[in-house]
Amino acid sequence: MSEKRPTSKYKIDRRLGCNLWGRPKSPFNKREYAPGQHGQGRRSKPTDYGIQLFAKQKLKGYYGSIGEKRFRRYYDEAVRRKGDTGANLIELLERRLDAVVYRMKFVPTVFASRQFVNHCHILVNGKRVNIPSYNVKDGDVIEVREKSRQIPMVIQGVESAEREVPEYMEVDHKKMKGTFLRTPELDDVPYPVKMEPNLIIEFYSR
Repeated sequence: MSEKRPTSKYKIDRRLGCNLWGRPKSPFNKREYAPGQHGQGRRSKPTDYGIQLFAKQKLKGYYGSIGEKRFRRYYDEAVRRKGDTGANLIELLERRLDAVVYRMKFVPTVFASRQFVNHCHILVNGKRVNIPSYNVKDGDVIEVREKSRQIPMVIQGVESAEREVPEYMEVDHKKMKGTFLRTPELDDVPYPVKMEPNLIIEFYSR
């Protein structure tokens, strides 16, 4: 099972000017400029709008380039809920099934995770779920199907030393099973780059 668009994540890294997933192989580690023939040109000082847009692109990109319509729905839901809108937005994104599968290290990348879920390799509470945006709840048990556990990509994800499983999840890699324990705070989420949901709220509030 190959990962779709294997270089797309690296293009995102360079376009956004950061190593978004903290991966050692990112070309941004060697070429810290945007792709294209004018990528090395001097960048003008961004406007407030530009800074807010950049914050939105970073967060959308991190979760596998979520489409604008769906991302806007997450924002609208975050506004509707009680509490801090930025924290609500992060929670909604972290509860996506593809994000949870990635966090649990069952696959090496968030792009691979979306494909993995789509191809029916994941069980939630013992039932097959193939919707990457499925909302995972506290106490939900996420499991790799027995037939899927020897896929090279899964072995690569589990053995990777690049990432640690965050504290708001509990994972047993021998059983290929994990539990989503609780709502994460922004500081709990292991983003390799600084995420600024407050700027995204400002962007949509314009």
